[in-house]
Amino acid sequence: MNEQDITSAVKAVLDQMKEGSHPEKGHVCRCSGQKMTLKTANALIERVKERASQLGVNVVIAVSDQAGRPVAVQCMDEAYIASFDIAVNKTFTSASLKMSTEALSHLSQPGQPLYGIQFTNGGKIVIFGGGEPLEAEGKIIGALGVSGGSAEEDTAIAAYGREVFKEVLKCL
Repeated sequence: MNEQDITSAVKAVLDQMKEGSHPEKGHVCRCSGQKMTLKTANALIERVKERASQLGVNVVIAVSDQAGRPVAVQCMDEAYIASFDIAVNKTFTSASLKMSTEALSHLSQPGQPLYGIQFTNGGKIVIFGGGEPLEAEGKIIGALGVSGGSAEEDTAIAAYGREVFKEVLKCL
């Protein structure tokens, strides 16, 4: 294809859009429109903080985008200092592997298919509970990481966060 062919192809696509053949004039991609925003992340964190408070657990709560990059992180008073990095890494793990860190904990045991995975990705992979992927319209748009309680508490609080995430999206 030469430059003239490319120009003609682009012009044809733009002309089709002007004619209304595309459902969203001016919008070329067919994305879902759902992204992890700061507003969404903070609304989710507030719900998760309430749950952690009810359980008497001081945690760090992190929310990342679909690539595992942090969007928002909040530390409850008296949360462990180490929990900050752990919560952020739980979001990276869940977003990048598209599963909860609880599910990964079983797959990464000796003799299991992902044994040793925690030594990859610069040590950012967490193999104990508290990380959950967050979905909208059937696609992962982010992840939640909770750290500061026992593995069971972090797992339960993060699972709660995954469930209320659907409600959070409806309210925004």
